[in-house]
Amino acid sequence: MNNPQLERLGSKLGPARRRSVSLSPESMVKVEHFPAGGGLPAVVRPAVGGVNLAAWARGSAALLDTLLLRHGAVLFRDFGAGGAEGLEQFIAAVSGSPLEYRERSSPRTNVGGNIYTSTDYPKEHAIFLHNENSYQQVWPLKLFFYCARPADRGGETPLADCRNVYRRLRPETRERFARGGWMYVRNFSEGFGLPWQSVFQTTDRAAVEQHCRRAGIEAEWKSEGRLCVRAVRPAVAAHPRTGEPVWFNHATFFHVSTLAPAVREELLRNFDEADLPTNTYYGDGSPIEPSVLEELREAYRGELTAFAWEAGDLLMVDNMLVAHGRASYAGERKILVGMAEPSNGFVDAGRQA
Repeated sequence: MNNPQLERLGSKLGPARRRSVSLSPESMVKVEHFPAGGGLPAVVRPAVGGVNLAAWARGSAALLDTLLLRHGAVLFRDFGAGGAEGLEQFIAAVSGSPLEYRERSSPRTNVGGNIYTSTDYPKEHAIFLHNENSYQQVWPLKLFFYCARPADRGGETPLADCRNVYRRLRPETRERFARGGWMYVRNFSEGFGLPWQSVFQTTDRAAVEQHCRRAGIEAEWKSEGRLCVRAVRPAVAAHPRTGEPVWFNHATFFHVSTLAPAVREELLRNFDEADLPTNTYYGDGSPIEPSVLEELREAYRGELTAFAWEAGDLLMVDNMLVAHGRASYAGERKILVGMAEPSNGFVDAGRQA
């Protein structure tokens, strides 16, 4: 039934108009921390419904920059980031195009574009903390992980602040590595580790040699098509944005003593030390003392923090500020990774040791 009074009121007010409400990027999210995480990572959740993560990130560069430089890693939870495609969109929004995985050290599966599985390393083995590609002349400054499926048990991606790892080391340890850097040696042979064809993404020996010359790597061909590469890299760097000294290298990760005991013993049964798939030394080629290697591992462990993955989580990591690893796990697990912002801007922090 029509109401004459309402009709007269409507004619005076005119057509109804929907009020536009503008929300600032900061008001659309809330920032939290895990109680036991020591501030690592910072956790960002939507404060209102319908927030598109990539679109929000595109308009929130200053906030993201502040959070990442302060904490080293930021976890985005409850946004429904949207699988590999959503991960790629987020990377493009904050860091440009994802990078190809080069000079590989971990088995990975490409899932489209330059998005990969984080690792295909057997689930029963943990992966020690490290900075992605810190053995290379050029490395990604940013890493992005997406949880498509969490493990039934375990499978965390532990993190450690490399500023604090550096602080935990004895001054004499920092000074020794700062003076001469560290050396890695990789031997490629059938049946152990990735073949050189996968690592360098070519079957052309000349292309491998050319890449190594450009990247400051010494390459030596041995019998039966085997390849040995070695390079000396800095161990300590200053972060290009903050200037803070960071422990940034693979000296601990690549050393045979860091492997699980069963894996280490199997390798030492099959190879002389000079022929191990990977090993590390001081920059002058002399062995790193067992006590120093244990000091390095303890420094990482002392800073380790971890969180349980939830489906749809997206983690952004500053690769120079924070090291990452992987816990062993049970069941199925699918974590995707993308890398961005190539950097070779090593700033020597050795004199700050």
